[in-house]
Amino acid sequence: MGFSTYSRLRHQLRSLFRQLPLRQIVFRQIIYWLLFCSVIALIAIAANACQANSGIVPALPQHPNIQVFFNQNQASRYTDPYRNINRLGDNLERVLIDNVNKSKVSLDIAVQELRLPNIAKAIAEAKLRGVNVRLVLENNYSKAWSEFTPEQVEKMNVRDRDRYKEFQKFADLNNDGRLSEDELDRRDGLRLIKLTNVPWIDDTADGSKGSGLMHHKFMVIDDQAVLFGSPNYTMSDIHGDFTRPDTRGNANNLLRIDSKELAAKFKKEFNLMWGDGPNGKPDSLFGTKKPSRKIEYLIVGGAQIRLKFSPDFEDTAREQTSNGLIATAIAGAQKTVDMALFVYSVPFISTTLEERQQSNVQIRTLVEPQFAYRDYSSTLDMWGLQSARNCKIGQSTIWKQPLKTVGIPNLISGDTLHHKFAILDRNLIITGSHNWTNAANHTNDETLVAIQSDTVAAHYQREYDRLYQNVTLGPTAKLVQATSKSCAERVNSKTKLTIDAIDESYF
Repeated sequence: MGFSTYSRLRHQLRSLFRQLPLRQIVFRQIIYWLLFCSVIALIAIAANACQANSGIVPALPQHPNIQVFFNQNQASRYTDPYRNINRLGDNLERVLIDNVNKSKVSLDIAVQELRLPNIAKAIAEAKLRGVNVRLVLENNYSKAWSEFTPEQVEKMNVRDRDRYKEFQKFADLNNDGRLSEDELDRRDGLRLIKLTNVPWIDDTADGSKGSGLMHHKFMVIDDQAVLFGSPNYTMSDIHGDFTRPDTRGNANNLLRIDSKELAAKFKKEFNLMWGDGPNGKPDSLFGTKKPSRKIEYLIVGGAQIRLKFSPDFEDTAREQTSNGLIATAIAGAQKTVDMALFVYSVPFISTTLEERQQSNVQIRTLVEPQFAYRDYSSTLDMWGLQSARNCKIGQSTIWKQPLKTVGIPNLISGDTLHHKFAILDRNLIITGSHNWTNAANHTNDETLVAIQSDTVAAHYQREYDRLYQNVTLGPTAKLVQATSKSCAERVNSKTKLTIDAIDESYF
């Protein structure tokens, strides 16, 4: 009830009261006060609701065709549906669900990992209401948690076993230490997908054991809109670890772009992987079995967009690859380059950045701590340290003027920097599922998108500045000591190099 409604009712009641006997007029003031108090209460409720959904900084305007979301956005709040925690951030799961719910004709989803039950439920419901749903997964994550046998759990590596234990606690709704069929139906996302016969495949549908990683994270809705970005559809990538209430989810970004033209390009990529779907023919194309795709150019609502899918063959001209698109964009930067990266190990991008530094372009770099100090990381070049890779190839890519603005963000323990974005001159952003590695360029199924728009870039700049406010800059003393060894000593350390090679190929 607003003030206009209140005034109207008050006028009606005043007319009515004039017709009442004197003894009843005494009730007028009581009713007036009740009406007044009701209005005040409703205003208070509305104010509290607004406050509950607002953050600690004002919201930025969105582009009319391009919406940007961050799960650690300081301009909004939401209540985590699984841990019942009111927290800062955009509810990326809710964004995904709302878009799934809007689908009427078709829904094509390619995502490395899907575990969240509410998303799975929305997908299943879309299929049940007649939407043509198709789902592509990475084979390492295409098995429902409830499908693993005790023997298979025993053989898991430490990370996967910990994730399995996390799921058990997540699914144990009544905390009795046992998982009932009802609990599994309600909490095991992939179990629900399979129970409702949602059509799905993984990257073994091409007849292989999986080529690289099916690392895409995109969704095409009714051939009209696309959602893509860096998050997998999991607790840790969107909300935070279930058993660690302080976590807020790995830092991720998600975009929704309304464009039939862009949707058609994503659907073409999807169709390469889908083939005939789950019907058994090995006609799906994943990883290195795909043909090279050129960089696509389009304009959406005045924003210039470049789109590139990986992988490309090793002999592809460098500038035509995803990493080449990144280097070309950086080469055009005139004032600033800010990078927030999960992993970074591309020497020729580092060389391009050094050239821009020599032209007085201001460069800041944040890399996830798990990878910033690795012997193969390009952060070593920027810090002026000799990497083992340089020793192996007999060529130095060390920067002549080491940067003091390269480091790691200090996130909540348990959360990681999962972004893969850069902002150039505060008006061009590069983002997607594509990590800045050789494996992403030449092995994995990946998405890379560059968008030139002041409005879109402002969202990424705010996220970057937030991360950079709490940063640890420079290499660790341990890394400085390790890299001070001679190349002969380091190249002979074959075990260390093998471990690094495995880590890099994964991403």
